[in-house]
Amino acid sequence: MKDKMTERWGTYESFHVVLGDKKVADIVITNHAKNRWVDRVESEKTGFEDIAEYMWQCLKQGRIEPYYRNEQDVYLIDDDLVFVAEFALLEKETDIAGNPLHKMIVVTFLGRMSETIELRDLKSYYSWLRHSRRMTLIKNSRKRK
Repeated sequence: MKDKMTERWGTYESFHVVLGDKKVADIVITNHAKNRWVDRVESEKTGFEDIAEYMWQCLKQGRIEPYYRNEQDVYLIDDDLVFVAEFALLEKETDIAGNPLHKMIVVTFLGRMSETIELRDLKSYYSWLRHSRRMTLIKNSRKRK
């Protein structure tokens, strides 16, 4: 969803917001992210446009920051809402200096740290998830035999 506010006459440069080393000019919300939004974030404004508009506002206001300094997959909004995003180059679109613009593909929303304490340390959370899934698989394989 491109920013609707920039559709004015005489604009020859695409609107973009800088996030880290990327210049985000478009936001794409996946079906999985939409479903997770409904489950873990909000149940009222649940359309693709609602979510993308919220993401644009957060980007423009500088409220989105990386979860880890070195990784560029997981991001935080207002030091609370955790989401996973990927970036892809926008074809045939550049800024005024000729630098490439990106689209941010929101893969999933993990939830709010204020509600899910485990999200405060994602690495240990994911290792716990892997371990619990592995133990479930081991238990299930025992039952089959």
